[in-house]
Amino acid sequence: MTAPVRFPRFFVTSPAPCPYLAGRMERKVFTELKGPHADALNDALSRIGFRRSQTVAYRPSCGDCSACVSVRVCATEFRPSSTQRRNLKRNLDLVVTECKPWATPEQFELLRAYLGTRHPDGGMAQMDEVDFADMVEHTPVTSFVMEYREPGDGVTPGRLVGACLTDRQGDGLSMIYSFYDPAHEARAGLGNFIILDHIRRAARMGLPYVYLGYWVEGSERMQYKVRYRPLERLGRDGWERLSDAEQDRLIQSVARTPDPAEGQPVADSLSPAADNDRL
Repeated sequence: MTAPVRFPRFFVTSPAPCPYLAGRMERKVFTELKGPHADALNDALSRIGFRRSQTVAYRPSCGDCSACVSVRVCATEFRPSSTQRRNLKRNLDLVVTECKPWATPEQFELLRAYLGTRHPDGGMAQMDEVDFADMVEHTPVTSFVMEYREPGDGVTPGRLVGACLTDRQGDGLSMIYSFYDPAHEARAGLGNFIILDHIRRAARMGLPYVYLGYWVEGSERMQYKVRYRPLERLGRDGWERLSDAEQDRLIQSVARTPDPAEGQPVADSLSPAADNDRL
């Protein structure tokens, strides 16, 4: 392994309001991904809890909080629940295509509809087409966009109802950001289906994991991630599998509320290096 991979330069952002837990402040440590070893560096960093945003790998580095926990699904061991099996069956007719990381107007319009309904006050709500293109296309690693379409007529592709920016890593698929049609009454559970499709796809590829980003206990919009099992989390001693009892408890704790995966993307705060102005 060459020096650029072993010794990247790291930077720390200034404290800013936490997007997950009210009243707390967040700080990130990040480094640039570039050059011929970007894939190897991204793989190595993802295994210790980093996420990618464009040409940057980042992870939380908060002085008085460790609520953000990296989680990944064991794809080759995954067995869907009865609810997840119904979701797969309901959306089985969707046409899934792996596309090059190139932003399209159709994808952007879907994103705008998604953000306008689900996150009108979120940090991404003001994204324009250039911002979206930067998010998708500025990647120094092996990435693609998964498109989810309804069946076409044999000539014209069907309606785009979901999409996910995904990185292929050495040991799995990392779901960077997914979005979908939030008003499609006949397609309930599109957010869940996109995750389930990635798990199924990773297993077929012989990749052991699907990385879901950060799980934040106490943040309602992150609780959907505990519904996929087996689930591993990154702790001080490395990756550890949640016990059945603990995962049962976590699932029960969110079972009384609507499934957040129906209204949340697989995504984390996507502005680490964009926070250069906060250094």
